Amino acid sequence: MNPVQAIGGSVCCNSGASPGGSYDQRAIEARQDVLVYTSEPLDKDMEVTGHIDITLYVSSDAKDTDFTVKLVDVDPDGVAYNVDDTIQRARYREGYETPLFMKKGEVYELNFSPLSTSNLFKAGHRIRLEVSSSKFPQYTRNLNTGGNNYDEIKAVVANNSIHHANRYQSRIVLPVKTVK
Repeated sequence: MNPVQAIGGSVCCNSGASPGGSYDQRAIEARQDVLVYTSEPLDKDMEVTGHIDITLYVSSDAKDTDFTVKLVDVDPDGVAYNVDDTIQRARYREGYETPLFMKKGEVYELNFSPLSTSNLFKAGHRIRLEVSSSKFPQYTRNLNTGGNNYDEIKAVVANNSIHHANRYQSRIVLPVKTVK
């Protein structure tokens, strides 16, 4: 396994396992296992302040896997700075009380815990969303088997899909404020 490396972000609870803050994400975005969605350059400044809601429709050939989402501010020179990120372990998509495993070929709706930010995306910048299945060591590993993860030694590679057409409307909702 070759998990996506954590470069910056929140450091609330990882005891210094990865550096916190905003860093250039282009090396991460060049990986084949990171999906990158980028807006056109903004015509004017856009303030995003509040909770950011994210819904993804996903499928996987693994019983369990993680999905990570990262909001990124891309400057006119192409430097991509992380703004905020979150993770959803698929088995806990309906709560932590009863794990629910995935079945190959089925599509599942994931509603992520809201991101919370206040960022001014300047005119000429682009808004980017990265989607992956890991951000290690910021978020603990998932060996994709449905097991305990903490005591497993064998992993399964998860082949994941994000659905965003027809009845599966994956989306991010940004709380845009009027810039005066």
